Amino acid sequence: MALTRRRFLSRSGLLAAGSVLGPSLFAHPLVRRAFAETIGDRYFISLFLDGGNDGLNTVTPITNGSSATLRTAYEAARRAGGGGLRLAAGELLGTPSGAPTLEDASSGTPLGLHPGLSGLHRLYGQGKVAVIQGCGYPDYSLSHEESREIWESGLPGGTTLPGGWLGRYLAANYGGSDIPAVNIRSSLAGEFRQSATSVLTIDNVRDFGFPYDPAFSSDRDEKRAAFFALAEDAVASPQSLLAHVGTSARATLLSSESYPALHDLYEADRATFDAAYDGLGTSLAGDLREMAKVIYGVVTGQPNVNARFFQAVNGGYDTHSDQGATQADGQHTRLHREVGDAIELFYQDCEDMGVADKVCVLVWSEFSRRIGQNDNGTDHGSQGPALVIGGAVNGGIYGNHPDIRDASLNDDGNTRYSQAGGDPFRSTDFRDVYGTILTKWLNMPDAQVLSSILPVDGGDPNHCWTTPNFDLGFV
Repeated sequence: MALTRRRFLSRSGLLAAGSVLGPSLFAHPLVRRAFAETIGDRYFISLFLDGGNDGLNTVTPITNGSSATLRTAYEAARRAGGGGLRLAAGELLGTPSGAPTLEDASSGTPLGLHPGLSGLHRLYGQGKVAVIQGCGYPDYSLSHEESREIWESGLPGGTTLPGGWLGRYLAANYGGSDIPAVNIRSSLAGEFRQSATSVLTIDNVRDFGFPYDPAFSSDRDEKRAAFFALAEDAVASPQSLLAHVGTSARATLLSSESYPALHDLYEADRATFDAAYDGLGTSLAGDLREMAKVIYGVVTGQPNVNARFFQAVNGGYDTHSDQGATQADGQHTRLHREVGDAIELFYQDCEDMGVADKVCVLVWSEFSRRIGQNDNGTDHGSQGPALVIGGAVNGGIYGNHPDIRDASLNDDGNTRYSQAGGDPFRSTDFRDVYGTILTKWLNMPDAQVLSSILPVDGGDPNHCWTTPNFDLGFV
């Protein structure tokens, strides 16, 4: 059996030493280099549903369970008829034949997916989707900006650590000469923030390029040579900051020359899938296609293309009004169809490339929506489901459905966060989801995650995240 870097670190005692010596050990350049490859031949994608996805109309009780009346509570909170948001039991997408049971284990409540998520439901039937219920954090914020920042940083408890949760992972494992991440948007995603390595922010690979002055293109070669020479001089500097700037500049220049070619390569080799994304005609489908182009570049060994981390956003989930139930032209149905169909096609694309088992997609939103509807929409809420998709994902339902019974809601009309042992509605802290991904998919030691990525809370263990669980089981 091959001796992997992780096995080497384990056998040499470095993993155990990390729990004793703390984060300073992992600053050692040899250890950093060893951990830089712990992701192996894998990819990770963060997909943000911007605006607060209505979790209750994403994963919905079909009937009452053996020990709770969640369907009765749902029907009391969501009206039928004009302006009503209630999803009829017969419309929900229940357990597919031969698939993991769509059921809340703690209450025995049968669950169904919104009919707009038919693409994800088909993947669920293949065992490729994990639904993680009740994801949230203590003392939740109803502010889009604040809650988004909390999810991006992984720090709801007031702890001050630099950057985003994935950014801290990248900073611990990569350096200035690396470009491990690509952000499909025009600005840097909060979860990727850090200052140790480069992250590309691009709308599409075809138009990505070094910002030479287009008004004076005749001397472009000379400008390129001058910039590269400046970068090389900086790389050789004894000043660490200048050397870091030089290595980052060189890596960015080389990537700007390599990435545009990925567009033509993908169109030539994968025309069928390229047309299928066009057929969906949504911005998310286009964003996932850009990721697929980069992944195909890595698979085919294109120079200076080594990205393993990606992020994209699908907006429109702030459905205070006109949310709709299952109407084909309803906002929520349209949004769910965009996500479900695009992810299904992307999975098929990766499967055809031979990398479906190497790709893990996390779908999250900054909060869910209010349990009771307003006139014809929903206001800001608290806990909601996250989704994890991939060929190596252990499909099924994880965590507990939030307690949506009226007497259990707080003064805002939202579900309560609880970490109390024995509580059948115990919340899934979103940091346990992140920690499971970091330790089980990205192979980061628990000790390092707790010391430098996701520090635990202080306070009452029944209401705060004091006992991490990085083994939720979905990967």
